[in-house]
Amino acid sequence: MDLIVNGVRLYYEKTGAGRPLVMVHCNSMDHKIFRRAVKKLSRRFCVYCPDSRDHGRSEKVKTLHYTDMAEDMYAFITSLGLEKPVFYGFSDGGIIGLLLASAYPELLSALIVSGASLNPDSTKDLPMRFFKLWSHVDRSDKMRIMMREPDITDDILKRIVVPTFVTAGERDVIKLSHTKHIAESIPGAKLKIFQKTGHAGYIVNSDKIADYILSVIPSSL
Repeated sequence: MDLIVNGVRLYYEKTGAGRPLVMVHCNSMDHKIFRRAVKKLSRRFCVYCPDSRDHGRSEKVKTLHYTDMAEDMYAFITSLGLEKPVFYGFSDGGIIGLLLASAYPELLSALIVSGASLNPDSTKDLPMRFFKLWSHVDRSDKMRIMMREPDITDDILKRIVVPTFVTAGERDVIKLSHTKHIAESIPGAKLKIFQKTGHAGYIVNSDKIADYILSVIPSSL
């Protein structure tokens, strides 16, 4: 299905019934990475999986900004009339979730972020060098955005008031100190480090993240 938000056409898939759950993917991928998780989650939730602008089957744009993508998700949620959805975001989706929950503290009922970054320095040196090299090949703005954004301050994090769950892989490309800082700066947030996995192993084409979401989020408000 398609929905116009902020003048941009977003593609999304809706699966299941029950409490609304919005899931947003990482940079350079799309909603399909969640299909295995959605199969399990849709037994309890009505799961919405949009493709971010310039990703998947959504409309292409010349320049990407995380604040624009967060506003897209606000418009997505309000246009569909989703009442107090749970928001799950992986990597770039996690950044979007942090900005969304901070800017609109009454919008969500819970927030779960995996592998989110505070700023470009959150990414370990070796993966960042790869992203810089790949940015010369990829003609889109997907790699370049990670070199200039986000800029998530403590003030932004402290404005998040919904129950928040922060996760990362033990061998994540995001520095553990930054992940811990996110969890420590959001009032009442809980931290989970998935052992023996990296940035995406417990999320992409995996139901491990579904099991985690089901363990921390009740099926009803």
